[in-house]
Amino acid sequence: MAEKTESGFVQKMLDKVERAGNKLPQPVTLFLILIAIVLLSSWIASMFNLGAVHPGTGKRIEAVNLLDGAGIQRIFTSMVKTFTDFPPLGLVLVVMLGIGVAERSGLIAAALKAFVSSVPSKLITFSIVTAGMLSSLAADAGYVVLIPLGAAIFHGMKRHPLAGLAAAFAGVSGGFGANLFLTSLDPLLAAFTTPAAQIIDPKYVVDATANWYIMAASVPIVGIAGTYVTEKILEPRLGKFKPEGEIEATTNELTPIEKKGLRWAGIVILVCAVVIGFMFIPENSVLRGEDGSLNPFFVSIVPLMLFIFFLPGLAYGLVTKTVKSDKEVAQMTSESMASMGGYIVLSFAAAQFVAFFNWSNLGLIVAISGADTLKSVGFTGIPLIVAFILVSSFINIIIGSASAKWAIMAPIFVPMLMLMGYSPEMTQAAYRIGDSYTNILTPLLPYFPLVIVFAQKYVKNVGIGTIISAMLPFALVFALVRIPMIIIWMIFNLPLGPDAPMYYVP
Repeated sequence: MAEKTESGFVQKMLDKVERAGNKLPQPVTLFLILIAIVLLSSWIASMFNLGAVHPGTGKRIEAVNLLDGAGIQRIFTSMVKTFTDFPPLGLVLVVMLGIGVAERSGLIAAALKAFVSSVPSKLITFSIVTAGMLSSLAADAGYVVLIPLGAAIFHGMKRHPLAGLAAAFAGVSGGFGANLFLTSLDPLLAAFTTPAAQIIDPKYVVDATANWYIMAASVPIVGIAGTYVTEKILEPRLGKFKPEGEIEATTNELTPIEKKGLRWAGIVILVCAVVIGFMFIPENSVLRGEDGSLNPFFVSIVPLMLFIFFLPGLAYGLVTKTVKSDKEVAQMTSESMASMGGYIVLSFAAAQFVAFFNWSNLGLIVAISGADTLKSVGFTGIPLIVAFILVSSFINIIIGSASAKWAIMAPIFVPMLMLMGYSPEMTQAAYRIGDSYTNILTPLLPYFPLVIVFAQKYVKNVGIGTIISAMLPFALVFALVRIPMIIIWMIFNLPLGPDAPMYYVP
């Protein structure tokens, strides 16, 4: 299979995609270029008196020149505050403090091993795909731990290891965003969606739970689809595995100390769940509003996630001796923050771009004009949402970072679709579906080279073409199940999450 896919049309096409993609600037540079475009566009738009009539207020919105005296002064006097007030920054860093301890103590890796090793052999494929989706609780753990573990499990069961690798990769990356639980991605995306929605409705707030229901419902659907592709399409195509040499054994068995650590971590999680329940379930509990609403609880989800990851991770580390003192805990959190250095730099550039785009009124003008154009040609409803998903999936092939893409797309598409009657939560859900199944097809994915290295442990001549050809059926089938799923949500007007409607009513 490897030789066939390495030479032909597919490989030539992938080489062109890779060369074109490598010519793209880094995300930070991309944002700096976009900032320059916004500044220049604001000057040109204001010079020609471009604007649009706000459909809600009836007032004309004019483009604001950010390159005049007042605009330049605002840029420099607000630059620090724009960065420090950037909503995703604090949310992600707080969650990562907890995830850092859970991951570096070994809890995440042990939990993934326990998950896939405790199920019947008939359900092993489904469990690997599902574990891949759930691994997004700790961003990098699925790529680093579960993908090689999937190959090792299949090899140990005398099944083709590349099929196990592909199943895990499909769950981790192709099923990206689908999860039974809230992850750091939920508050991150909501933090971009809220300011985009406030271009139209200044009081609109998108909660971290905005897409919880539809993302949770996606887990069994994607799990079944991934199992079908693995067992009915990929494994028959791969045939029987013939080792090319001695392969180092990899065990997915938990040691006694790991099992003990997991038990104590489970007890801590249970205690945390009970305490949190008492904090928001009773009518007069501390995380309920004066009117009995659950809004304080939803707002507190990010700090709650910090403790849900931190405390079990600490318990696991103390039992397994991966944590011996407070110095090691501090080191783990420091390493977690250090790993976010690139994200912090990206956040600075993204924060300035979002602010400039909003100050210039260009986002609002484009949204109003775009909505009017789409309405005039009758392009609304299900075809509009499907087209938006496909656009998102295409952009995903070129720009890998979910937050970087959404920082660019949200200020344009969220207001535009709000003016056409769709809620910000709906637009975000559609984006998340598009930003998933093409992950496994792009060599520009940062972890793609790592997947190839894992595969070459079993098949030496594996290349980009080999992986792409193996993952293409997953991408197509995931699209064919997730897009109809959101269509069903639209037809029956189902809630996307707690207090997250499908449609926007001014």
